[in-house]
Amino acid sequence: MRITQRAVAQTALQGLNRNLAELGKLQEQLTSGKVVSKPSDSPTAVNRSMQIRKDQAAAVQHARNISDAQSWMETTDTALTSMVAQVRRVRDLTVQAANDGTLTEAGRTAIAAEVSALRDSLLGLANENVDGRPVFGGITSGTKAYRADGTWLGVGSADGTGVVPITRRISHDERVRIDVTGPEAFGPPGSDLFTVVGRIATDVVAGSSVQGDLTDLDAAIDRLLTAAATVGARAARVDNAAQVNSDRRLSLDKQLANVEDVDLPKTIMQLQFQQTGYQAALQATAQVVQPSLVDFLR
Repeated sequence: MRITQRAVAQTALQGLNRNLAELGKLQEQLTSGKVVSKPSDSPTAVNRSMQIRKDQAAAVQHARNISDAQSWMETTDTALTSMVAQVRRVRDLTVQAANDGTLTEAGRTAIAAEVSALRDSLLGLANENVDGRPVFGGITSGTKAYRADGTWLGVGSADGTGVVPITRRISHDERVRIDVTGPEAFGPPGSDLFTVVGRIATDVVAGSSVQGDLTDLDAAIDRLLTAAATVGARAARVDNAAQVNSDRRLSLDKQLANVEDVDLPKTIMQLQFQQTGYQAALQATAQVVQPSLVDFLR
């Protein structure tokens, strides 16, 4: 088989181009810090990278949902805690009015005025909101859960049935309810907290018996405590989900780095070896391709 000078030169040039391409690839990896810059570099790695990035996007959205749920439930819990304290004050005043036989009309009026003021304060707490949405309003387009007369403004029946709960997705397969509606926390119409407190104020002024009011008030306190316990249990669940989400995001970041990021010491060594090999190939090629036609005629 006859090997021409041209064939030798072409073969040498192809080898040099391969070496140069590999050298350029290593330099690009060091510059970008990424092993994979296009699908052709490694289809498997690119597919894995896309899946991890998809999981990262979902984890980030879950983190936003968790933050929103925590904000909502913190507001709800604070409102319920304050309401329990104020309702207990109402109970103390009611007991005082029921047991003090020497209470004057002025004294009854003062107690009734304080109870009425506490009712207004309770209504204000019942209208607490997060980003303009009332936490006790359920699914509603308004900014308040209750009118001044104690009417619930949420969607669904006023006794709490047919109410659509507000939920947030906190993981791939887990949702949690974040709200407590007014009827659930304060009772249905007629026996709700605001009606009971308003009735107490009226009965105290009139000098009527408040024993029945005390029974209704105790039931309202029990409902408040149950609602607060329910919110607390859900908040603990969300806090746990927040920790799991944080750990998952760190794990995904590490997985993505393992797939995409270069091993810096290893890549630098490979680059040095490749540069040495390329320079040696250049020298060898120069020796092979060096003879010209004049050299052959000598």
